[in-house]
Amino acid sequence: MELSEYVQKGFQMLGDPGSFDSNAFTLLLRAAFQSLLDAQADEAVLDHPDLKHIDPVVLKHCHAAAATYILEAGKQRADKSTLSIGRSLPHITDVSWRLEYQIKTNQLHKMYRPAYLVTLNIENTDSRSHPEISFSCNMEQLQDLVGKLKDASKSLERATQL
Repeated sequence: MELSEYVQKGFQMLGDPGSFDSNAFTLLLRAAFQSLLDAQADEAVLDHPDLKHIDPVVLKHCHAAAATYILEAGKQRADKSTLSIGRSLPHITDVSWRLEYQIKTNQLHKMYRPAYLVTLNIENTDSRSHPEISFSCNMEQLQDLVGKLKDASKSLERATQL
């Protein structure tokens, strides 16, 4: 779906928790849907007391961006699985790994089992936090993960070329 820079900027502002708290975000999206569904809808819906702290220019810009996104999604016949209206999901900013050998168990049995310790650095844009996710896997599991990530990357590449 092609969206203008103006619409993208409006969505960036709408997704900023510093500008729109959860309640204001929900109110603005409802207002965008209402304005498209009801020809009699007026701008009074943007005068809600929970939206008063937002600059009117920003409010109208984000309202227009949301309405445009809704219309474009309708034109593309997008369904729930292809849309993402809401706060952004956390995303990976870095990956680190190390190889570990388990030589003995608690019972002093020799094991010689290699494992990879992988740490994903995550950025959560909603809370501005940077948690880490760590996990251990063997060679087969790591190869499976890398293969699935390559498949996802190719799928995304094909989708952006359409």
